[in-house]
Amino acid sequence: MVPKKIFYLHLLIIAGSLLLVTALHYLTTTQQAGAHDVYRRLYYVPIILGGVWFAVRGGILTAILASLLYMPHVLFHWQHQPDIALEQYLEIVLYNVIGCLTGFLSQRERQQKLRYQKAAETLEESYLELRKQADQIIEIEEQLRRADRLSALGELSAGMAHEIRNPLGSIKGAAEILRDGVEADDPKLEFAEIMIREVDRLNKVLEDFLRFARPAPVEHGRFSPNTVVNDVLKLTRQQAIRHHVEVQVALDDDIEIPGLGEQIKQALLNLVLNALQAMPGGGILNVSSTILTNEIHIKVSDNGPGIAPDDRERIFNPFVTTRDSGTGLGLAITQRIIRGHEGHIVLNSTLGQGASFTICLTLSLKNMEAVTS
Repeated sequence: MVPKKIFYLHLLIIAGSLLLVTALHYLTTTQQAGAHDVYRRLYYVPIILGGVWFAVRGGILTAILASLLYMPHVLFHWQHQPDIALEQYLEIVLYNVIGCLTGFLSQRERQQKLRYQKAAETLEESYLELRKQADQIIEIEEQLRRADRLSALGELSAGMAHEIRNPLGSIKGAAEILRDGVEADDPKLEFAEIMIREVDRLNKVLEDFLRFARPAPVEHGRFSPNTVVNDVLKLTRQQAIRHHVEVQVALDDDIEIPGLGEQIKQALLNLVLNALQAMPGGGILNVSSTILTNEIHIKVSDNGPGIAPDDRERIFNPFVTTRDSGTGLGLAITQRIIRGHEGHIVLNSTLGQGASFTICLTLSLKNMEAVTS
């Protein structure tokens, strides 16, 4: 589409050229035949410009205008010279032929240009679509590899837990008997306490293994996200106080969404505990919820050290942890729970300025089934 300023400028140039050539004809005497030969050929300039700028319609209209302007000059000034007049009549015919031909070629060139532009746009759209499909294929392949790893881990975890859990119970029972039989001032009491504490820690690790290997299905039901958030903050209140962490809460309207509240509570608890552990010297924990058109977002953010860029890509993989005492299963379990609710988790982190995890849950589950992703 030609801008209006350019459009009117082209019209002005064509009109000015036609009037200038016509004035030269009428102001020059017929005795100067050579000058008139030059002038009548100058009409081709606006005619060609009209065809180039305005296609067939512009070429024809400009040629007709040139013919009408030049015709009286031929009729009244050259009628006493029939041979010269005939040549000028043929020139008028040629004006119209050149105008039609120039306009036709210009219009054809524009159509080809438009076809090429459309083909280029189609190719670009096809390229973007292929690139999108390639990214999806890569993502699916990564999910398949992850599923294979998780399947193998599940089988290993179930077998290991079965073989280890019973001996741990026996060890803990024996340690408690030894502790009860030792005097309070006996140095051996400390070793018995260490044994019981470490057995409890190992048992917790086994529970994480089992929870990750055999997740509970997402049952049909509804729960209140605000209630889940408040329950998690109550459970972690003492730990927040011990870590000198200020908890700031901003919750949207209380609604109910489909899913299993206990599972979401477990996922949110993992995120809150990770945030508290990232601020052992104190800080601010922000927990908020936001209701969108089709989703609700529950955001947990801290102002701890943040997560290194190299760790962000693999932070949700099993056994990946940034703490010496972590098992690396908390975030993996959290992600599995959220995916089972047809949601996703978004991680944002700036090194040295903290990290935020946003749980995005849909307001209407399409497919309630076991968590297998």
